[in-house]
Amino acid sequence: MSYRIRDILISSIILILISPIMGLIMLALWLFQGKVFFTQIRPGLHEKPFRIYKFITMYPLAENETEQDGQWQRVTPLGQILRKTSLDELPQLFNILKGDMSLVGPRPLLMDWLENYTPEERRRHEVLPGITGWAQINGRNLISFHKKFEYDIWYVQHKSHWLDLKILLWTLPVLLAFQKVVPKPIDEA
Repeated sequence: MSYRIRDILISSIILILISPIMGLIMLALWLFQGKVFFTQIRPGLHEKPFRIYKFITMYPLAENETEQDGQWQRVTPLGQILRKTSLDELPQLFNILKGDMSLVGPRPLLMDWLENYTPEERRRHEVLPGITGWAQINGRNLISFHKKFEYDIWYVQHKSHWLDLKILLWTLPVLLAFQKVVPKPIDEA
């Protein structure tokens, strides 16, 4: 089975199963924040830009604020819950159906960061970006960007259906641990 067919089948099943949860989240966001989705341009396969979808988790920027100014102070109470549980990422299942993302792969970062990548770091764009990946099950937000890039490149070099299955199976326990994960050595694939 191809990666694309697998992604379409699994993401479609997940969307059907979680549609009531997504509906409740959408209703809560609309009632309490007046807006449901956040979109942003991110680099995808071969650095081709695509629009990523997420549930909105922040208050809008003030007039003179930049994206990085007081970012954590702008996270809404509902946004904190969505981020802690990674439920804000659920709309990316539609990115998978569109073919912009995969279930497993390096997380798509900001377009502005591309100019700072080394040639080796750019290799993370040799595969589709994913909702989850090797870096997410090996430390997630507890590891440095350097280590995330190292894990992303390792994934690109070792990509297989078996590795993807392992990552998918480990994602839920990592999420339920709310990021309290001890990173494993990279050679324990």
